[in-house]
Amino acid sequence: MALDHHPVQNSEVYLLHSSHAPSMPPPSPPSPATPCDELSSPLDGLGSMTPPEGIETCSNFSQRLSNALHVLSTEATSLSCLTMLYETDPVARGGFNSAVEAITRFGGRRGKLIVSGVGKSGHIGVKLVATLTSLKIPSIFLHPTEALHGDLGTVDDDDTILLISNSGKTGELLALLPHFHTSLPTIIMTSHTHPANCEVIRQRPGTILLPAPIHISETDAFGVNAPTISTTMALALGDALAIAVSRELHSINLSNVFLKNHPGGAIGAAISGPKKLSELAIPIMDIPEIKNTFTASQVVLSAYQSECGWVRQGGDIVVSPRRIKKLSAEEMKEPAACVRGLTVPRHEWVPISADMDLAEAKEWIKSMRRTQPSKFSDDNILVTMDEGEICGVMEIGEVMA
Repeated sequence: MALDHHPVQNSEVYLLHSSHAPSMPPPSPPSPATPCDELSSPLDGLGSMTPPEGIETCSNFSQRLSNALHVLSTEATSLSCLTMLYETDPVARGGFNSAVEAITRFGGRRGKLIVSGVGKSGHIGVKLVATLTSLKIPSIFLHPTEALHGDLGTVDDDDTILLISNSGKTGELLALLPHFHTSLPTIIMTSHTHPANCEVIRQRPGTILLPAPIHISETDAFGVNAPTISTTMALALGDALAIAVSRELHSINLSNVFLKNHPGGAIGAAISGPKKLSELAIPIMDIPEIKNTFTASQVVLSAYQSECGWVRQGGDIVVSPRRIKKLSAEEMKEPAACVRGLTVPRHEWVPISADMDLAEAKEWIKSMRRTQPSKFSDDNILVTMDEGEICGVMEIGEVMA
């Protein structure tokens, strides 16, 4: 098809009552199928990213694509603005930090996040709770109307409240607010960027503000005030909060936590876990190295900043996540070498073939535990070997899990 036969695509907003290109009348039998009919054929266009020739001659094609591109580009722009806000604005940055601190203040050992909202904000809240749950962050969705009819019984003394309201003055949430004890940390995700403008914060001073503003009103952008840009901002900010909290609570084994809680469906199949030890082992060179003498607190800091949660000194000493988690506050200032059981020298590593199947390795470890239980405890280290060379390390407990 010649280039000048393609309709021009742009980012215009087409109003509902604007003029349309005249529709092509339906062909009379036995006329050949129109291009649109050809597109619907189950055999046409499959297996190729190139649309069948003639697709862009369909009535309204250009208008449909222009409308879609305008929505996508508008929401992408608003997300960019939201990113910039959290990069530069002290109120937004401080609010996000305080929100994560409130949710993680008990280290995940007790307390849960209570999420509440109405309408589209409620749907965003339900999705957020589903994401948090899959990341092993205790949370529930509390519908504000049902809360006033008995569901307030789910709220405990150690909980944190997260309200989602674009306007910041949703009537159902304002009615619910007095029934939350003032000792419960409260967070409001709203379009307001300053606490003084939010009605929820005016009625509950000290509420943490999570701004989710939009750079243009939905009416100005699309001609209708339907929640679109605003719900995208709330959805994205909720995801940011979920990941930040999960990394704080499960920084060492976040992927394993998600795998354990999401074994089904396409996602579960895609992350169904390793089949061989080589897939599970952490390559030695991927482990951050601390040189010279180092303290236990330096180990913790390096492990926290590392994606794998391990620390090493050269190629002969490693510190594994399980051993790091057992550190006490009193041991933090001690040299790592002086903390009993923290560092694992090379001669204590248990060698094993990198190509061994995970199931076979588990059976081997079980059999070895009958005669050498201390050497094959969960805290001890397996080192995968390939042609006499060290490939990676892993905890025995991780293999057995």
